[in-house]
Amino acid sequence: MESGADPSRPRSYVLRTYGCQMNEHDSERIAGLLEADGYVRADSEDDADVVVLNTCCIRENADNKLYGNLGHLKPWKDAKPGRQIVVSGCLAQKDRDLVASKAKHVDVVMGTHNVHRAAELLDEARSVDGPLVEILEAAVIDDHAMFPSALPARRETSYNAWVTIQIGCDNNCAFCIVPAVRGVEISRPYADIVGEVERLAADGVTEVTLLGQNVNSYGRDLQLAARQAGDTAAKLRPLFGDLLRDVGSVEGIRRVRYTSPHPKDMRPETFAAMAETAAVCEHLHYPLQS
Repeated sequence: MESGADPSRPRSYVLRTYGCQMNEHDSERIAGLLEADGYVRADSEDDADVVVLNTCCIRENADNKLYGNLGHLKPWKDAKPGRQIVVSGCLAQKDRDLVASKAKHVDVVMGTHNVHRAAELLDEARSVDGPLVEILEAAVIDDHAMFPSALPARRETSYNAWVTIQIGCDNNCAFCIVPAVRGVEISRPYADIVGEVERLAADGVTEVTLLGQNVNSYGRDLQLAARQAGDTAAKLRPLFGDLLRDVGSVEGIRRVRYTSPHPKDMRPETFAAMAETAAVCEHLHYPLQS
């Protein structure tokens, strides 16, 4: 137990999120994991024992924003024994040891592939001299914890939820760093996704947003694996249109959205699923740079 800590009071946290919807979803899971481990959400940093900065590296000023925030947090940490700072997300994945070397008062640096380790790393960092850095090079293929949706969550609203269906990206666009920080495309098993939506609907969720770095290429890798395993009926095409229909047919789900699609993977069956499935919203978000 840290000097000056009150053993009767649960540890508290504040979580700051920067970036895309996937970062928002990762933050829900980090919060869920911390609360499952006994932490409670603090109203402000003044009341918190832990501050988590979940970072983005897409925009040019992301580095300045992070190190500016870390500079402001140094006196906060020094003011009370036992306080901890976590830097997670894409910028942590990209910069790795640089974060720890530039801000030695940080306790944990974790990347995009080990969200499921948030509470454990905080515990481990208490017995480490200096920042604890854990950056995995890729998702653990046989571990469903690689999908944030497989973890506990603390959602801000009761009626809608993110559902991760795919992580990573196999494109190599000159303007985009996502493949470097999120890894190759990996699709979540089809039945797992539909099962999660069914559980969410049973809990009162009426709107889901399907998430992926290249969301409408969902399932191509699953079918390739099936073909390589000898399933000659497997077609090498995205399963996204089928998934939209099945998710939109779950009882209790009134609205289905998705982000972000890539134009090269937008197939006729996806447009047909959008037109013919009442729950799928009449909204198509194409990122401008695509």
